[in-house]
Amino acid sequence: MIILGLNAYHADSSAAIFKNGVLIAATEEERFRRIKHWAGFPSEAIKFCLTEAGVTLREVDHICIGRDLKAKFWKKVQFVLTNVHKKNTLLSDRIKNSKKVASIESELVAVSDLSESEIKPKIINVEHHRSHLASAFFASPFDEAAILSIDGSGDFTTTMVATGKGNQITVIDSVDFPVSAGLFYTAFTQYLGFPHYGDEYKVMGLAPYGNPIYIEQIRKVLHFESDGLFSWDANYFASATEIKLDYSTNVPVISTLYGGKIEEIFGPPRKAGEELTQKHKDIAASVQRVCEELILHILNHLQKRTGLKNLCLAGGVAQNSVANGKIIELTGFENLYIPSAGHDAGISMGSALYAYNHLLKKERAPAIYSAYTGSKFSNEEIETLLKERNIKFEHLEDDLLFDRIVDKLIEPGVVGWFNGRAEFGPRALGARSIIADPRNPKAKDLLNAKIKRRESFRPFAPSILKEFTGEYFEKVEDVPFMEKVFPIRKEKREFIPAVTHVDGTGRLQTVMKEVSPRYHALIDRFREKTGVPILLNTSFNENEPIVNTPAEALDCFLRTNMDMLVLENCVIER
Repeated sequence: MIILGLNAYHADSSAAIFKNGVLIAATEEERFRRIKHWAGFPSEAIKFCLTEAGVTLREVDHICIGRDLKAKFWKKVQFVLTNVHKKNTLLSDRIKNSKKVASIESELVAVSDLSESEIKPKIINVEHHRSHLASAFFASPFDEAAILSIDGSGDFTTTMVATGKGNQITVIDSVDFPVSAGLFYTAFTQYLGFPHYGDEYKVMGLAPYGNPIYIEQIRKVLHFESDGLFSWDANYFASATEIKLDYSTNVPVISTLYGGKIEEIFGPPRKAGEELTQKHKDIAASVQRVCEELILHILNHLQKRTGLKNLCLAGGVAQNSVANGKIIELTGFENLYIPSAGHDAGISMGSALYAYNHLLKKERAPAIYSAYTGSKFSNEEIETLLKERNIKFEHLEDDLLFDRIVDKLIEPGVVGWFNGRAEFGPRALGARSIIADPRNPKAKDLLNAKIKRRESFRPFAPSILKEFTGEYFEKVEDVPFMEKVFPIRKEKREFIPAVTHVDGTGRLQTVMKEVSPRYHALIDRFREKTGVPILLNTSFNENEPIVNTPAEALDCFLRTNMDMLVLENCVIER
């Protein structure tokens, strides 16, 4: 059975394809369009997935869309009637977007030889948050688990709690739009002068530079309920009917979410580009702390209610790696799984898994620990490109190649590393990465000067050989997708300053030999030469989506001051 899953007409549009429940390919549309968070129809991602699976759309049994216009229908009607006398930008935007979703058959015609009447019977609509739940639980190693999906909004829901057992998911409860942990965090992200969709991670990176002295004021924004969920004080936010979610240019744009009370309590908002003051840093620290408290409030109630020890987590707020790193320590859960694409791109994967496992009641496939489901290029294809571009290169076998790379890193140098299949999700995990020496205290400045040109407060991540995690970090958990932040042992921080954040933590990736054999071997060679089983790892891009092809990697190399580019076994040096 072949199932194609889609996240369409929503931020981070994507496609994923499964054969008999096994993931064959998954990728975001932004990797092809070269526009971050692309929010249109994922036509290129669909073509890629079909090619990788060796099928046409005619051979696909089911096409799953991670959107169900019928979900919470009467709640939506009640919302409209309650606000009928108000200006309703939100309603008009949602109607426009719903029309696009409803006409998805015509878009699929353009990437197939099928008619709309042939496509329509294949389509299964899966509610947004049920797709998130499925992307986490059905990909996890757990036969039974509690599940939390938490984000900005989707299908009129912002938070959903559930349990999973075998091939079934049972929803326990949910929170309705507009009350939202994601919108709460985004409102303060905007207030702090980061206006673009997806900028929330900047606040998370800024938070350790501040003190949470505004925590009492920010706690008043949210109301933690006795049932384990939450509500909020609407006076701190823009009117729900005037929220504008604009995908018309395929670039997601969200209107200003913070209301007058935030300005009244905290003063005028920071304008984009203005100096970051200590007050801004303190507000960021306070927002992050309250967000963590909210997540832990929900999860502690969920654990007590279900009695379960395993937890699966998904949704945009599940990308808050600082909060994720505290869950096992501060709740009754003992095991945690978060997929590589916990954000909205994972909707494509989740909708397909929900249909296959929950609706069709098929047996689950093995757990997913690899995010390498994207594009791949052979040495022959790469060499052809380099020759066409008159680029001087060497072809080295792995043993010599790893020595050459490590020597360059120690020099110190910055290396672009293009290896195997691209990752599915927002993190570079050793397939499309820029790497550097974590021992170099100037590596962060070096990277920002040569390539990234990003805010100085944003940290770089450590990729560590899994078997050495306990030697360098205070906690030991599997973190295959760089989805948790842990404290680095105090005695080790001076040895890896480039990946140690200001608060002594690191957002780690535990690299497993069986999942990432080549990246593992490279890090191990670095360990042999330096004694440190870690590489500094950041995404291979320069203010753009992560590079997807050798040509994009080469262009990034040529327009920056990167010292070495490695495309599979081809090496280019300045």
